[in-house]
Amino acid sequence: MEKNLNITNEWDKVFPKSEKVNHKKVTFHNRYGITLVGDLYTPKNTHEKLSAVAICGPFGAVKEQSSGLYAQILAERGFLTLAFDPSFTGESGGEPRYMASPDINTEDFQAAVDFLSLQDNVDPEKIGIIGICGWGGLALNASSLDTRIKATITSTMYDMSRVNANGYFDENDNENARYEMKKTLNNQRLEDYKNNNYKRAGGVVDPLPEDAPFFVKDYYDYYKTKRGYHKRSLNSNDGWNVTGCMSFINQPILKYTNEIRSAVLMIHGEKAHSCYFSRDAYKNMINNSKYTDNKELLIIPNAVHTDLYDNLNIIPFDKIEQFLKENLK
Repeated sequence: MEKNLNITNEWDKVFPKSEKVNHKKVTFHNRYGITLVGDLYTPKNTHEKLSAVAICGPFGAVKEQSSGLYAQILAERGFLTLAFDPSFTGESGGEPRYMASPDINTEDFQAAVDFLSLQDNVDPEKIGIIGICGWGGLALNASSLDTRIKATITSTMYDMSRVNANGYFDENDNENARYEMKKTLNNQRLEDYKNNNYKRAGGVVDPLPEDAPFFVKDYYDYYKTKRGYHKRSLNSNDGWNVTGCMSFINQPILKYTNEIRSAVLMIHGEKAHSCYFSRDAYKNMINNSKYTDNKELLIIPNAVHTDLYDNLNIIPFDKIEQFLKENLK
């Protein structure tokens, strides 16, 4: 287990603290021995065993941003919730920093289930997970593997294997484009090895070019403004390592989703640039599946990608609460 983690004790979220729930920092470890740091939110004045939900994402964010907001609001609605930083990011451990892994980051969700299952005030038969953005795909991957997860919600989901292999909107979905990309990444590996340092890819572009695509403006509006900026967020600052997501290229994470027996709710904005990820993942999840009765795709009219990060007028918390209560029983 790592020692000397730099854990902040003061409230430094991008959203105000609720007086309706108790909050504390916690640590737990995954099966690779990496120590993860999370925020545990518990409804006040509860004495019975509770349903619990582990929450992570967006990809390149920290628990002080969107996942913490989801966690606090769901705790106000009666769930014990855990928003956590994945391995190699935020306050969690893991070296080198700013790496991502389809295996280890799926394991992070499972480690959160380990932790929640052993809490005295949690019913281990009533545990769900929520993945936002890139962690939506990883949440589905975890649900394909972990039979203890009874309900899964994805919000504004990215399939990180698909976007890394094919580029945005599948524009580079061909052998030559992938080959050139892999050449670039492998050349960068040598530079990093020689320099004994990992080059960062850069977070959300700043300053924002006038001709930037809408989805870049959408990210800028969240990560680079007071709305969502956080000093530990990769997207708000220098981004992942250039080679940080390399292994996603040839390690698909959604192969066995049509074998998920537990309940899944996928939520996406109609106007989100990323909506095709959820539409296609849902289609594949129910294709030739025996377990379609508890699967649902909810498209939010006129919503864009980051609306589901923090827009309380758009995030369907009533639906989320209903789904969790129906399936964590």
